[in-house]
Amino acid sequence: MSSLFDKIGAELRRGLVQIAALSLLRERLYGYQLVKVLAASGLETEEGTLYPLLRRLEKQGLLTSEWDTQGSRPRKYYRLSDDGIDALPRLEALWSEISEAVGVILQSDGLVALAEANSK
Repeated sequence: MSSLFDKIGAELRRGLVQIAALSLLRERLYGYQLVKVLAASGLETEEGTLYPLLRRLEKQGLLTSEWDTQGSRPRKYYRLSDDGIDALPRLEALWSEISEAVGVILQSDGLVALAEANSK
């Protein structure tokens, strides 16, 4: 059972990390900063999960990146692209709809209660 829970939990987290990362990347952050901010927010994410996600979001045109070599070590900074800025409000609205729907389901007394609520 624990293995099944872990798999489902990992799938849920992947989707949540995408929208959380996009929201946080309204500001310029490097990957490790993003890992720390996500963890501080209660959404712990391994670097091995985050970096491929960042590359995928950049390839999809939602993020831009740039290297900063001024510090003691080079860092790749990410930020929302113009397309990412445009997409974020729609993603946030979708998240709100999904979150509300799941909340209703989790708090319902079953399908009968949901059917009654929808018929009103």
